[in-house]
Amino acid sequence: MLMQCMKTKWLWLPLACLLAANGHADDWPQFLGPTRNAVSAETNVAEPWPDSGPAVVWRKSVGHGFSGPVIAGTRTVLFDREQNLERVSCLDSATGRELWKFEYPTSYEDDFGFDDGPRATPAVSDGRVYTFGAQGMLHCLELATGKKVWSADLQRDYQARKGFFGLACSPLIEGSAVLLGIGGTPDAGIVALDRSTGRLLWKSCSDEAGYSSPIAATIHGKRKVLFLTRAGLVVIQPATGRIDSQFPFHSRNPMSVNAATPLVIGEEVFLSACYGTGAALLRVGEDRIEKIWSEDDLLSNHYATSVELNGYLYGVHGRTDPGFSPHPTFRCIDLKTRRLCWETGTIGAASVIRAGSQLLILTDKGELIEVRASPEAFKQFARAHVLSGEARAFPAFANGFFYARSKDELVCLDLRQTK
Repeated sequence: MLMQCMKTKWLWLPLACLLAANGHADDWPQFLGPTRNAVSAETNVAEPWPDSGPAVVWRKSVGHGFSGPVIAGTRTVLFDREQNLERVSCLDSATGRELWKFEYPTSYEDDFGFDDGPRATPAVSDGRVYTFGAQGMLHCLELATGKKVWSADLQRDYQARKGFFGLACSPLIEGSAVLLGIGGTPDAGIVALDRSTGRLLWKSCSDEAGYSSPIAATIHGKRKVLFLTRAGLVVIQPATGRIDSQFPFHSRNPMSVNAATPLVIGEEVFLSACYGTGAALLRVGEDRIEKIWSEDDLLSNHYATSVELNGYLYGVHGRTDPGFSPHPTFRCIDLKTRRLCWETGTIGAASVIRAGSQLLILTDKGELIEVRASPEAFKQFARAHVLSGEARAFPAFANGFFYARSKDELVCLDLRQTK
């Protein structure tokens, strides 16, 4: 049920006008945003917010899952689960009003008793929505209507393994393909399907899937796709599936997950994981990978990917399992010198988006925190409780509006600087 916030009704019309005027320039169409590194080009963020917190544009109850919202023009897409149905909903970004929904049955059960909803965040490209469910169902839908264009059962077709927590790779659209790490057999650890038809283009790699999603980048003038599987980094040619190079990166603990996305900075790649894995900075060549450095206890990302600015990384260090000790800290490190610049224990488990020089940190307790991205010191500008329930899904930031979900609700907040 949509819960309208009466005191912010005045925001609806300006938001609708802004979205219409900006079109797709500031969309958040996929996991980790436009360039898949949790960075927004927008800089018009209020600093700080009012004492009462950022203005709430709308709230909406949602179903189960860890899939984050995505924004395409005037539409917000959410992937969740209601009873025994995985559900894709398209909402009006200005009001939260449902425009259409698409549902299909699922029988996924989490082996550890966690949430049974989908884990992967949708991708929107050229008027189509791509979703990947916890049981391996891949769907392509029309963004305008929700009509199914095609679907594929990757668990059945390629014997994709369930792993610890189901299938969780957020789809990556690159060229004519939709790419996914599924840990299938034989030699179907990574697959590429035609984005228009769902036909298999290629399959490659025999690695089991981790819980990391891939990123595409131009390195040495050529397009590459980087996957962090359970075994390590795989650099692959998106058009053919040819593996250019690999780098082993895995935990000493068999319960490892390799969940953070590889962070590409020029021709260098930062990898990070927990369970005794640590972090590594690599240089990607034409056909080989060179290790610049590795550290066991500098910045170990459990699930949330760190963000970079001017050679400094900001992110959560340590395991973020509920009740696990020691508790995670939020850190800034110098990528070149491997120096810890500062850390704070006031945040806990969280995900982070960088907008200009500001960090928008969403904690698993539903708090939104605004912090200056500076290596000098931890400087918090604002903090507000914005969600009820556990918030583990990655948020979205588009056109000055912040969209975040917990296990209970989805909220749209106005973070724009007011004159």
